[in-house]
Amino acid sequence: MKAHDGMYIDGAWRPAAGPDVIEVVNPADEQVIATVPAGTVEDVDAAVRAARAALPGWAATPPAERAARLAALRDVLVARRDEIAETVTAELGSPLKLSQTVHAGVPIAVAGSYAELAATYAFEERTGNSTVLHEPVGVVGAITPWNYPLHQIVAKTAPALAAGCTVVVKPAEDTPLVARLFARAVHEAGIPAGVFNLVTGLGPVAGQALAEHPGVDLVSFTGSTAVGRRIGAIASGMVKKVALELGGKSANVILPSADLARAVNVGVANVMANSGQTCSAWTRMLVHRDQYDEAVELAAAAAAKYGDRIGPLVNAGQRERVRGYIEKGVAEGARLVAGGPDSPHERGYHVSPTVFADVTPEMTIAQEEIFGPVLSILRYADEEDALRIANGTVYGLAGAVWAGDEAEAVAFARRMETGQVDINGGRFNPLAPFGGYKQSGVGRELGTHGLAEYLQTKSLQF
Repeated sequence: MKAHDGMYIDGAWRPAAGPDVIEVVNPADEQVIATVPAGTVEDVDAAVRAARAALPGWAATPPAERAARLAALRDVLVARRDEIAETVTAELGSPLKLSQTVHAGVPIAVAGSYAELAATYAFEERTGNSTVLHEPVGVVGAITPWNYPLHQIVAKTAPALAAGCTVVVKPAEDTPLVARLFARAVHEAGIPAGVFNLVTGLGPVAGQALAEHPGVDLVSFTGSTAVGRRIGAIASGMVKKVALELGGKSANVILPSADLARAVNVGVANVMANSGQTCSAWTRMLVHRDQYDEAVELAAAAAAKYGDRIGPLVNAGQRERVRGYIEKGVAEGARLVAGGPDSPHERGYHVSPTVFADVTPEMTIAQEEIFGPVLSILRYADEEDALRIANGTVYGLAGAVWAGDEAEAVAFARRMETGQVDINGGRFNPLAPFGGYKQSGVGRELGTHGLAEYLQTKSLQF
């Protein structure tokens, strides 16, 4: 076990204000692998003060120079790619291949995209007799989740730095090690002291202190809808800006003209990725009643192949939460066709890849976010029925539509109340805006829309 000391504040590792530590557990074998300091209100205050002091200089730095620092950061992340992947695998439990391609690869792509945007974005524009200035919003408090730990740090930090903001990050307590690695990468990339700061700690202490701090101008949070509501209430009471990326219960709509086997297999893979710990996962598969039985058979067979291919859940509490939802599904009348609440392994926080059939829209497993490898398959009578079911939750983060004709799929997707829809298995695009409708959040991440979240607008009339 390795003990990590200090917080990254004002360009250096400083001793924590308090003696308490957080144990980092490898979810694959349930062993403590490291400790990190549990940040206090004093640590958060020191980090915010450093960010405020660095703000004027960084905001005044020409965009081309900010772009160069972000490009250097991307290059450091590329050089540390293997270390990033190994770290995420150790603290999150994800298979190493997934850690290499997604947990390390996607943040590298996002960092590179903002290096380019910082150099090309129109921070000034003319309209009529006015010059419109897009200026940094100020100090950003970023509170990030454990499921994609480095991606979420980069998705908030990179656009904030591109905009000219300074940042304080409070990473999830389950996955703080890759956050510390990122802080070292920031330092190595030559980003000035105070522009990026890191405080590890618990949400109710360090996270709340960051959201409440009067020196923070914008709070960017990714996590549960319940915590997002709390942060939104704090921010609105202080009239500060928020960006919230929250829960999801995304629908995967398979229209009758689709390639059923491909749509089902890709849909199952989407749910099982990252052990189901993905807010945008297509956890509700909607199939026409005439194709329903075939789809169930295909999904059960596909899920069975993932028994040894997915990692554990992040911690014991999450494992018990997912098991509870599976038991609830059975109790409410859904039919298990794959998996169940039992673990396929003697050690680690594992849950079997699970598929439910005969799920109805009002069931708990069709309405609430489970955040585990659990798929619900629902039948629909016609296209209007499918749309009603797809839009029939409080969430609206992502989704998918499959059809033999692309225009048919697009027409359906246009009527879905959700922030992002994949058409016939469309590929991830790091430049496309990501965020939700309804209780899935406020604001957008990635690309120019993500950059705009960290800017405020001033007009000069002539």
